[in-house]
Amino acid sequence: MNDADKKLDLTKVLKRAKVPLSMNEILKKLGPAHKARTVRRWLAELVEQKIIVCLGRKRSTRYQWLSTMSEQPILSNASIAILDKIRRPVQARDPVNYHPEWLESYRPNKDFFVPETLRSQLQIFGALDYSETPAGTYARKIYNRLLIDLSYNSSRLEGNTYSLIDTQKLLLEGVGNDTKLDTERVMILNHKEAIEHLINKASVIEIDEQEICTLHFLLSDGLIAENYTGKMRDHAVRIGASTYLPMNSAPRLKTQLKKICQKASAIKDPYEQSFFLLTHVAYLQAFVDVNKRTSRLSANIPLIKNNLVPLSFNEVDKDNYTSAMIAVYELNKVQPLLELYADSYLKTCQSYAITAEAIGFDEYRVLYRQQRRAIVREIILQNLHEQALKRFVDAELKKLIPQAHQRFVLEDILEDLANIAPETIAGLGIAVSDLEAWLKL
Repeated sequence: MNDADKKLDLTKVLKRAKVPLSMNEILKKLGPAHKARTVRRWLAELVEQKIIVCLGRKRSTRYQWLSTMSEQPILSNASIAILDKIRRPVQARDPVNYHPEWLESYRPNKDFFVPETLRSQLQIFGALDYSETPAGTYARKIYNRLLIDLSYNSSRLEGNTYSLIDTQKLLLEGVGNDTKLDTERVMILNHKEAIEHLINKASVIEIDEQEICTLHFLLSDGLIAENYTGKMRDHAVRIGASTYLPMNSAPRLKTQLKKICQKASAIKDPYEQSFFLLTHVAYLQAFVDVNKRTSRLSANIPLIKNNLVPLSFNEVDKDNYTSAMIAVYELNKVQPLLELYADSYLKTCQSYAITAEAIGFDEYRVLYRQQRRAIVREIILQNLHEQALKRFVDAELKKLIPQAHQRFVLEDILEDLANIAPETIAGLGIAVSDLEAWLKL
């Protein structure tokens, strides 16, 4: 089998896969005829050509055919059927009160809105190699991108007419669009305040009623009466285009919000926790306005705390989102909202993986540059491969690198070897002929 056929096999494996694959999974499917370093080079080429996407970092790296998700419909037939019910004329739908028993019956870590298979898929896409770093590290890394995307999309879902470019200019340059309403500008700037709060407080933030009220205050400041920012409403509200009648009475709302936060805090899985907050904070309608915005920002608390890719609501259709929320209000059906959540999140992970890679900084790569290059040089000069290479690297790492950092340096060494080429050997102290001899074996 020639190289062209082998590369074709690789593309077939990736295209057939329903979930992202690790390097080991790919090699296992390809068989022993495929060398790891050659496959790594082909994967890098496919990523550069935007045929596949690379997700995660280091050991958590996964590869997926880029069109796999776009080929799937966003909403299932079951979700479409649910939305059809609530898209009937309002007068044809019965009035519905808030159902406290829906919350009461939910058992954290026993009942799930997000099925296990989907939670696993979201984890594969959203979990980057930041688990051992302080809460909020990843969100800080992609701060500008998150700030723009989440502010723009969350505002867009409220009918804000600022474009993505307008939003970027406002947030990064302080330049507003004079043709837009002042309330639209304030809405976006309020999102900036709320996002900064989540990131800056990531290590200490808790899911409680005070935090939800703080987010509401930041998001609503200047948009509603001051005596209602961050405070429970004290009068009835109605939901546009819906027959839903939310709970009334500030004391009851406060008690119910506390119960929501207590249940959310008990949830162990960050994606279930995120979706639970997105659903129940909006369903309660505890505030006079800005409830859905508050739910969207609160849904990011567990993701940011756990250094997962945040939820920025990229590519969520406004009409579908509004209908999905009404399905929650009137039917307590979450499937349409969950499918929008999952589709948007997976697409966000793809684009953010590229962003993070573009601005990436590997402190261990810099800290142990001299030792790493010395090890790579000896591997090339001694023509080491497979078990001999492994034994040599293990011995050198134990001798030169603190134990806590060895696995990170090992990953960098393997990455260097996988991508080594004549133009990347400067500073290694080897000749092109040395490299060519090593590559031939």
